[in-house]
Amino acid sequence: MQKAKNKTRVLVIGGRGYIGSHVAKHLRQLGAQVIIGTRGYKRPLLDSERQIVFHQDKGASTWLNNIRDVDIVVNAVGILRQRFGESFQSVHHHAPAELAKACQTRGTRLIHISSLGLENNTRSRFIRSKLDGEAAIKSSGADWNIVRPSIADGAGGFGAKWFRRIAAWPIHAIPTNALGYLAPINIDDVGEAIARIALKKPIHCVHNEREFELGGDQLFTLFDYLETLAEKPAFLKLRIPSFMARLTAHLCDLLHVTPYSFGHYEMLKYNNIPRRNHLTELLHRPATKIGVTHEPQTNSAPILLDSGTA
Repeated sequence: MQKAKNKTRVLVIGGRGYIGSHVAKHLRQLGAQVIIGTRGYKRPLLDSERQIVFHQDKGASTWLNNIRDVDIVVNAVGILRQRFGESFQSVHHHAPAELAKACQTRGTRLIHISSLGLENNTRSRFIRSKLDGEAAIKSSGADWNIVRPSIADGAGGFGAKWFRRIAAWPIHAIPTNALGYLAPINIDDVGEAIARIALKKPIHCVHNEREFELGGDQLFTLFDYLETLAEKPAFLKLRIPSFMARLTAHLCDLLHVTPYSFGHYEMLKYNNIPRRNHLTELLHRPATKIGVTHEPQTNSAPILLDSGTA
């Protein structure tokens, strides 16, 4: 690719994905030259794309070549479930660690997209691998930033589609131990905020800051969030025993169906909200409102049942 004069060159790895594509869009709008890092399996690569099979690109020489001509790297790669030859540790830990080493060698800035709700006392390999990846980046010596968005809402997301599908059901069922609060964030807000972090706009917010947590300005219980997404309130709210919810999560992982996983089961126990929300500082505006606004309906109050204990 020919270098654009006076433009910051940014490689967005995972730039065809849900978060990565929105980051790339806003980087372009802010004047950056964007190169998309992608597997390139489903269609031929464009001139602005570069084939990067993330979990296989572990060697220093490979990573040094991949980032040879860029100023900033944004890593937006993540997997919900392990596949043959593609483990949580290879994608979330080992590959980012090698990428960070290469960025340190070349003096290239690294923006790593992680997620909120990662607790150390977890049994989930998904969460553990995310935490291990963050630790490796922090110890790499690279010029790094870690961004942790809350659950993203908007068109095009696998999880977002499922939340809306479930919200439309007449019965909402959640585990008894799903006690955390959510701060869902619009996917376009996520993309714009990360683009501004990458390009240091506004400078007063990102100066000397390493870690950024992003969320919407509304806090929800899981029941509240589903009702906000629904066109009408559910007739029945049901709490299911935690062992049943865990068994369902393992079954979904085994069959590779729905976004619900054991990692999500674990994360629902804790708050998924920023300790300090950087979103408004970065965007210079309030967060985009989530879901559909309902008028009060006094005659359709849902019934709340608890069918078990944690």
